[in-house]
Amino acid sequence: MEIVNIEVTPLVVPLRKTFKGSKYQMSSRATLIVRLFTDEGVVGLTYNGDEVHTQHIIARIITDEILPLIQGKDPSRPEVIWELMKPLTFDILRDRRLVIMALSAIDSACWDVVGKCAGLPLNRLWGGYRDSLPIIAIGGYYGLSHAELAAEVEEYIAMGIGGCKMKIGGASPALDAERFMAMRKAGGEDFILMADANQGYTQAEALEFADRVADGKPRWLEEPVRWDNARNDLRDVRLRTGIPVTAGQSEMGRADARDLMAVGAIDVCNFDASWSGGPTEWLRVAGCAASYGVQMGHHEEPQIAAHLLAAFAHGTYLECFHPDRDPIFWNLLASRGECKNGIYIVPTGPGLGIELDEDYVAKYKVDA
Repeated sequence: MEIVNIEVTPLVVPLRKTFKGSKYQMSSRATLIVRLFTDEGVVGLTYNGDEVHTQHIIARIITDEILPLIQGKDPSRPEVIWELMKPLTFDILRDRRLVIMALSAIDSACWDVVGKCAGLPLNRLWGGYRDSLPIIAIGGYYGLSHAELAAEVEEYIAMGIGGCKMKIGGASPALDAERFMAMRKAGGEDFILMADANQGYTQAEALEFADRVADGKPRWLEEPVRWDNARNDLRDVRLRTGIPVTAGQSEMGRADARDLMAVGAIDVCNFDASWSGGPTEWLRVAGCAASYGVQMGHHEEPQIAAHLLAAFAHGTYLECFHPDRDPIFWNLLASRGECKNGIYIVPTGPGLGIELDEDYVAKYKVDA
């Protein structure tokens, strides 16, 4: 089997409102659809990323730089393809992250080919620990009253979603704690509730927030401290509060994730296959995490994360968004798994099991 061509289709979908986190905001949702064509007719299909301002650069890296390197190679050998692409990350004069995201998309497409050739969904091929996962939403953005936050929780429960990772770090720990406790009260003790600062707090602020919400039993604190001394501060927050700490999505490779584990900074590693090297690199990180007794999560991208997390015993929760925040997941996929009673059923089609609504693609595609 040989790779003969790659087609990249960028999508940008305007959101109904602007969603505000700790130090950032989003008013659109973007992704790159990648189709990898082979001489035997098997097509690797994936979509990943949310890089609205740089997706045209990532697309050109794929078509202009990666395709010439891997054309004629066998996509059913992802390790070979990965090593062929890796030298593109060595240029120190451009943003390495953009190259890694391009590499990640191709790696995902190659794995889709592997699954299709084997006739198996990738969660089975990668380990097959389970065929369903607990699912949570990323929500609790700023700009909502306590009553509106409570209503959001009730809506998630009605949708069959069993928890929420709510946003903090953009207000004082006292105000954020009030927001957290409003969602806890609405969801009850069985509703899974995490807090995600997106690196918005100082260590002192993270400790104050943790103390204020201790009775609300947060499942974890995610990226509770700023980036400039993250490993030590994450470790200290973890050890001083006794609340599990999650990080890893901002790391660019396995060694960065390993270092978080080695210093005792995290309980859960939410390494992102779409940002940091594809499923091939995520699988390496998962193996490392098992040796440190660290659980695995995945930052967003449920169409890929479902297979990765379901493959292993130390996988945790699948993340999605409210349909208003991520209309792509809820409208682009014609093959989305069923979500009921807080559990998501992993699609059973071969590979990633992705089937697209082509009318939706046509409506929101943009010029690469």
